[in-house]
Amino acid sequence: MAIRQIITDQDHKVLRGKAKRVGRIDDSTRQLIDDLFDTMRVAPGVGLAAPQIGVPLRVIVVEYEGQRYAFINPEIVKQSGQVTDEEGCLSAPHWQGPVTRATHVTLKGRDRDGKEVRVKAEGWLARIFQHEIDHLGGTLFLDLVQDRSLIHWVESDASGEAEGGEGDVARSARRRARDTNGAATGDGQQGRPSPRGQRALKPQEAEL
Repeated sequence: MAIRQIITDQDHKVLRGKAKRVGRIDDSTRQLIDDLFDTMRVAPGVGLAAPQIGVPLRVIVVEYEGQRYAFINPEIVKQSGQVTDEEGCLSAPHWQGPVTRATHVTLKGRDRDGKEVRVKAEGWLARIFQHEIDHLGGTLFLDLVQDRSLIHWVESDASGEAEGGEGDVARSARRRARDTNGAATGDGQQGRPSPRGQRALKPQEAEL
């Protein structure tokens, strides 16, 4: 079990860079996948991309509703529908905001053994895949929030976990899985760091 450090500096060159395609899939690639799963579970989260642990390669992992997925060189080949909902991210802990995504996607890529795989996903699984693939291009969910004033800080709950930063839409996904509704919002207190999306928020925009 190897737990890697998750990058939370939103200006980090690997987090903000373009991940490279994996050429040869070997034991080091499979170890990276195992490390991503281990790190994601401890966080805890439902998805993680290699750039989030400082590895500039096109590799993502997702675990949602009992199903595990590991994609090497993933790409979305088909998408349809549109819905807006709340997201958070391990690389932007405590921050949350509404992001519009496709409701249905088809992905293709390679698995840990190098075999080509295709997966059709809908709903929250589709959202998670899109979120993780964005990381491979250096994009954070904060960049996709159209109304920047809706980005808000989410405090830790009684267990010490922050709803908005529980790992790539994990808390929101779990809420939907439990058929609950509503996202916690920040209270506007000063002294919090600004989320770094495409630019730093001005106080009047974010009300933070």
